[in-house]
Amino acid sequence: MKKVKPPSIIIATIKSWNINNFYKLKEIEKDYNWILIEKKEDLKYDLINKINPKYIFFPHWSWIIPEEIYKNLECIVFHMTDLPFGRGGSPLQNLIARGIYETKISAIKVVGELDAGDVYYKEPLSLKNGKAEDIFKKASAIIFDKMIPSIINKNIIPKKQTGEVVIFKRRTPEQSNMSNLNDLNQVYNYIRMLDAEGYLRAFLETDNLRIEFNNAQISNDDIQANCIIKLKNGKK
Repeated sequence: MKKVKPPSIIIATIKSWNINNFYKLKEIEKDYNWILIEKKEDLKYDLINKINPKYIFFPHWSWIIPEEIYKNLECIVFHMTDLPFGRGGSPLQNLIARGIYETKISAIKVVGELDAGDVYYKEPLSLKNGKAEDIFKKASAIIFDKMIPSIINKNIIPKKQTGEVVIFKRRTPEQSNMSNLNDLNQVYNYIRMLDAEGYLRAFLETDNLRIEFNNAQISNDDIQANCIIKLKNGKK
């Protein structure tokens, strides 16, 4: 009797915490053939179509997903807002900058319009405490421990988004400059919301120096943080 191959599931991600959680999930959910993609060049339709995955999950992916892939295969991305509120770039930073500390992770079907796909379901996420990397790790645990297992095992059918659409613009490097801030809570939030692997840190500048900050702690009267001081414009 010919042995039936288990259904394949692809996880495409670039962050270390998601990669660690991939291997944990792989050990728990043994009824599936788990495949990890970490590089843009490995996300090619011809290669993936041969695998014929049941799902492709994108818990943190920095590149455009090719149309040929999302139109022919079931692709799911995770977005850190209660969609359709907060479609667009830099969701964590845009939420904290607006003073919004309670949100949801939305698991949505990938479509041509950014963050406009049908919603599989949502899980709550608090942004009140911790730096960005801590929040990303917490979100990753929710995605891998709860959301992906629920989607693959319960065959959840996605539903259309409902409510008012609010668009976030991707934040620019210049917006990490804290020179115009005049409130300690704002300063603390700027530092922590940019404190993660691969992100440009919050900074201050003088004529000759650039001072970047991380690992901030706030009290009633001050903020204590680590800083890195660099010369501006390639000066030595």
